[in-house]
Amino acid sequence: MARRTRLLILGAGTAGLTALGEAQRWTDDVTLVDPGPLGTTCARVGCMPSKALLAVAHRYRALPDLAAAGLTGADAVGVDDAAVMRHVRAHRDQLAAAPARQARQLGERFMAGRPRFLDAHTVEVDGERIEAEATVIATGTRPVIPAPWQALGDRVVTSDTFFELERLGRRVAVIGLGPIGVELGQGMAQLGVEVYGFHRGEQIAGIGDPAVSTALHGILGREMHLHTGAAVALEDRGAEGVAVHTGAERIDVEWVLAATGRRPNLDGLGLEALPGALDANGAPALEPGTLRLGDLPIFLAGDVSGQRPLMHEAADEGRLAAYHALQPASQPLARRTPLGIVFTTPNVARVGQGYDTLPETGWVAGRFDFGKQGRARLEGEAEGRLHVYADAETGRLLGAELAAPQGEHLAHLLAWSIQQGASVDDLLQMPYYHPTLEEGVRSALQSARKQLGPRAPAPDLPRADRPE
Repeated sequence: MARRTRLLILGAGTAGLTALGEAQRWTDDVTLVDPGPLGTTCARVGCMPSKALLAVAHRYRALPDLAAAGLTGADAVGVDDAAVMRHVRAHRDQLAAAPARQARQLGERFMAGRPRFLDAHTVEVDGERIEAEATVIATGTRPVIPAPWQALGDRVVTSDTFFELERLGRRVAVIGLGPIGVELGQGMAQLGVEVYGFHRGEQIAGIGDPAVSTALHGILGREMHLHTGAAVALEDRGAEGVAVHTGAERIDVEWVLAATGRRPNLDGLGLEALPGALDANGAPALEPGTLRLGDLPIFLAGDVSGQRPLMHEAADEGRLAAYHALQPASQPLARRTPLGIVFTTPNVARVGQGYDTLPETGWVAGRFDFGKQGRARLEGEAEGRLHVYADAETGRLLGAELAAPQGEHLAHLLAWSIQQGASVDDLLQMPYYHPTLEEGVRSALQSARKQLGPRAPAPDLPRADRPE
């Protein structure tokens, strides 16, 4: 006899658990399925343990500046990489425990197992059938390891296995310099590992603006050996490690971090047997506004949807998918302004429309170089760039890309402004304290306004008749 439920959620990661919370606003008739391990990608192998590592690495990297400023003893501090990794795992385990408890607290409404669709309303989990009015698929993604590299075994590490390392070693290759690769690569480099980074493209860390990417490349290149526009091949060197071949160059390392992308966990679900679930190319036939698969009562949420693979976006998609699954006649809800942050030093961020998504014409760019800012110099962080993009006709802020000190905070200010529909003039009327890094935002906005036409008829101050 089949179990019946109003909403079935496949996956107990960020998207699945947020879908659960949204669904419970409407009904208690929700069933959650996950094969384990529990604890969300972010908490177990993603954004949280990486930040624990980076917190240590960034502080250690700053010690020479303290010594140069007159603080004695800083040059005597060393790195016990085994202790650092234990520290990271301790934080990881604490953070992963809470979402795992949330799933288990459902009692009999939580099932540990691997699901497979029999039809649009029926899923089988390890021999038991569940009949659901609607289903949310939130099964996440897994790292991609090219087939030839798999023979190297544990000498090829992914972000899913990195935090289980007991030691970091002395020489490491990072292949793929997107957000994951540059974060973990710089973190290891700052802790004293000799890191060789390889990237097939020219732009790194997800940045599209060539000038911002070039500035970041120069900064990271002082800590890591960077090779962009590079195709690589790996050679098994047995006990000696791995040889990385790129062009005529060979570099010997102890192990390799493969940060070459992630693949949606959709295989094995049986979607190919559901009419209308997949498009002509075999990809999910996803309606972006509602996250629905075709006309089926099935919704995708989180990284598995392939739309915005970030933790806060996964949470939003969990809410959206559960909402539309339980309220199928409702109108699609708007999404928040896109915001992506990479926690290197300096921080990297992409806000709103990135450089490579802007139209060919009709916009202007405002630019600022943090190497010229007083506060950045005082903090020992005088490097990096901020570029803001504005509509050439209205002055409305469209997006920004940056590699800047404390850029995570600047990026939030810009994202909030874009979502509120603010213009360059609107933002120039806001207060900017001196000396702060936020003054760099003002300078970039002033640079943009110079390209927008005549100066405003009044100074950059709020109007006296503005409502309180």
